[in-house]
This record gives sequence, structure tokens and C-alpha cells, in this order.
Amino acid sequence: MKNIAFSFLLFLIFFNANSQDFNQIIYDTISEEEILYGYCDRAGLASGIFSSWFEPEYQSYQVDDSNIFTINLDFLFTCNITVVLGTWCSDSQREIPRLYKILDYVSFPEDNLKLICIDRLKNAEGTEVAGLNIELVPTIIFYQGDIEMGRIIESPEVSLEADMARIIGQ
Repeated sequence: MKNIAFSFLLFLIFFNANSQDFNQIIYDTISEEEILYGYCDRAGLASGIFSSWFEPEYQSYQVDDSNIFTINLDFLFTCNITVVLGTWCSDSQREIPRLYKILDYVSFPEDNLKLICIDRLKNAEGTEVAGLNIELVPTIIFYQGDIEMGRIIESPEVSLEADMARIIGQ
């Protein structure tokens, strides 16, 4: 019985330690508001104060069918996407829910998507953001293996769908 209780205690400590590093909310003194910081996921964006912009933008966005089918989906599904965003940034608040809507539309595997939330100084300790040369957010980076295929920076040149098709190929 003692071993079961000890094992359970270790599990809780491990789970709690890991959960603190994911969807972490901090107070940003520059924007004077709470922001997501570090690694996060859809659950972090769609909850609490962040849902006030994530959900309406996600629900209202209409996927561009004329461009979505020009994306090489077989190739896209082998890619990894890293998104660097700021929950304080209006461009991130617009583009990231739209990106999720597109990825849901094509059934993109969420395991291939990594989100890193940064502060206004473009920092996120404990992540690889320092090595990604981020100047503007959001920055959506498409990788095939370790090779960067391209980026969408701040806002798309044409549309998210058209820019993805250009990066991924047809």
C-alpha cells in the first residue's frame, strides 16, 4: 500500500511539474496584461481571457476553398509547423485562429504543430525561440525534417491558404 501511495505521489509531482511548463500564464509588465508564455496549445488559446479573441475569430473565418486544394496535402502532413506568437499581438490574435481553422479543415495532425508564446521582448525561456530569428509575430515556420521550407511572417502576402500552397508546393 505504501508503494502505491508513493508512486501516486511521484506521478502527481511529475504531472504538476510538466503542466507548469505548458500553457503558462504570466503577467507582462510591458503590455500590462496576462499573456501565455512558452510552449502552449489550442487548449491554452481557447481558454480563459484568450478565448475572447480566439473563439470568435476561429468561428467566423471561412476557409478559402479555391486555394486550400492547391496545397499538396500529402506533403503538408509530413511537415512540422512551428508558430511563434504573442497573445498580446493583434496580428497573432487574427492569424492563429485562422491557421487552426485551416489545419482543422484539412485534418492536419496537431502533433506536428508546435506553438511558442513570447513576451513583448520576444523571449520565451526554456524554448528554442532565441535561435529562430523572430522579428515579427506571428511567425509560422514550415519544416520538412530539419529543413525550413518557408515562413509566413506577421500576416500573409495573399492569404494563409495561398501562402501555404506557395511554401509547401503544389
